[in-house]
Amino acid sequence: MTLSLPIDDEANKLLSADPLALLVGMVLDQQIPLEKAFTSPWVLAQRLGHAPTAVELAEFDPEGLVAIFATPPALHRFPKAMAGRVQEVCRALVEDYDGEAANLWTGVADGKELLKRVASLPGFGKQKSLIFVALLGKQYGVQPAGWREAAGGYGEVGSFKSVADIVDPESLGKVRAYKREMKAAAKG
Repeated sequence: MTLSLPIDDEANKLLSADPLALLVGMVLDQQIPLEKAFTSPWVLAQRLGHAPTAVELAEFDPEGLVAIFATPPALHRFPKAMAGRVQEVCRALVEDYDGEAANLWTGVADGKELLKRVASLPGFGKQKSLIFVALLGKQYGVQPAGWREAAGGYGEVGSFKSVADIVDPESLGKVRAYKREMKAAAKG
């Protein structure tokens, strides 16, 4: 599958080819624009000189990883916290999935199991887990039985609620409009 988020083509290529990059982008997708979150795995790979593995990031010197995340322009507005979160997720991948992000979804029996696996990752609350299942199904070809139901409203056909639905500037606009409506309703 080839992602076409509104980011640099090289960043999209990395996300499409490297399951860990996609997962790291999702980890970083909070309190910053999604373009920044999903470009940061590519910037991280550039800074390291190669696309990192989960084992490499899990074993990385924590202070060294924070320094890489904090180098301007920082990979996230909270570089220390998010470097730590990425490292926690990579450690979980090493411990539970042989260090391979794709093993998180490979061989799942159904959407419920996929959601359970995703939700077990550090920092993946209910909403982030639902969105990642939808992203995997809609744009990454990971479609075990019941994946749409497991992703809740984010899995619906024709919805424009999250990064899972963004394929061009028009869909990005629709997702942004939906998020503005949700914020307004929450304040209401």
